[in-house]
Order: sequence, then C-alpha cells, then structure tokens
Amino acid sequence: MLALLMLGVYAGVRIATRSVHAGNARIERLDQVRAAQQLLRRELAQALSQTIDHDDHGTPLVVDGAPQRLRYVAPLPGYLGQLGPQLQTLRLVDDGTGGLRLELGLALLPPDGNEPQPMGEPQVLVDHVRAGRFSYRGVDVRGRATPWLASWPDGRALPRLVRVELQLDGMVSWPTLEVPLRVEAGDAGPGASTLPIRRMGAQ
Repeated sequence: MLALLMLGVYAGVRIATRSVHAGNARIERLDQVRAAQQLLRRELAQALSQTIDHDDHGTPLVVDGAPQRLRYVAPLPGYLGQLGPQLQTLRLVDDGTGGLRLELGLALLPPDGNEPQPMGEPQVLVDHVRAGRFSYRGVDVRGRATPWLASWPDGRALPRLVRVELQLDGMVSWPTLEVPLRVEAGDAGPGASTLPIRRMGAQ
C-alpha cells in the first residue's frame, strides 16, 4: 500500500513538473513572438528610401521585397543607432529540421558606397516556423490600393504596407503583422509606391 501511495505521489509530482515546464515554454514562446513583432513594427515603420543596390540600368533601388526575403535600410534603436542606418535583411530560412526560422541580418553601409559590411551572424527572431511569407501593398497610378503582392515589383520606392504571416509549431499563434511604411516628402510620383496598371496585371 505504501509503495502504491508513493508511486501515486511521484506520478503527481511528475505531472505537475511537466505542467510547469509546459507553462514556462508557452510564456517563453509568447515573449519571443511579442518581441519579434515589436522589433519588426518599429524597424519597418522607420524604413528609409536609401539605396541598397542598382538594377541593370544603374537605377538606384531602395528595397528588395520577395516572398521569403525583405531587404531595406532603417536605423536601429538605442546605442546601436549611433552607427547610422543599417541594411536590414529579413529572411525565412530552412532550419534543418523541415521547418523554417525568421532571421534578421544587419550590415553597415560604408559612406564610400562599398559593399555593406555584415555585423556578425543573423539573429533568430522566431524559430519553429511551419510556413511563412512576406507580402506587399502599394498604390497604382490611379491612386487606388493594389492587392497584396507576393513580391514587390518596384525596388525604386518603398511599398506602403508590408505584411508578415507565419504559421508556428505549438499552441502559440503569430498574429498577422501589417506595418505601414512612411512615405517621404520627396516620394511624390511613381516613387511613392505607385505601380503602373500593366505591372499590376503581371503579378
């Protein structure tokens, strides 16, 4: 009888321990998602129309938006902002286990126009991602909002909106993140995320 009682007590302690661990894991996951969303919202909202590359004709490009990659320039918060605006690269990459992870890479932009200098390894923002994508929205030449686009077709100007959608493993979900990007005063014409109708139909 004592052995059965002790076995029952041990089983109860083990279940309670698992519950605590599961609770801690959920809290950590929620914190990870919350921190990633806050960072992305802040950085994307501060994206700058600063050259990151050139097309085949030598035209300056300020953004590179693909379904699983987004490159843009934005300042970092706090003391890191003293280094000036950074080339930021958001990517969904294979995690080696059949899933994905969302990473943020940073690179310094030399004033002489040379190649950006990476600042260490990319940082993991969210891991254990089943699926995910970036999408983009702008305005056509008639001033109407475009549909959400899988890739941003006009790298000469920033989109008006960026959406980040992730499907996560586990019980914690990723709320769809939609961030408006500021349009600078100099971006008045087609550079203000305005897309020709014919290019819209090609998407």
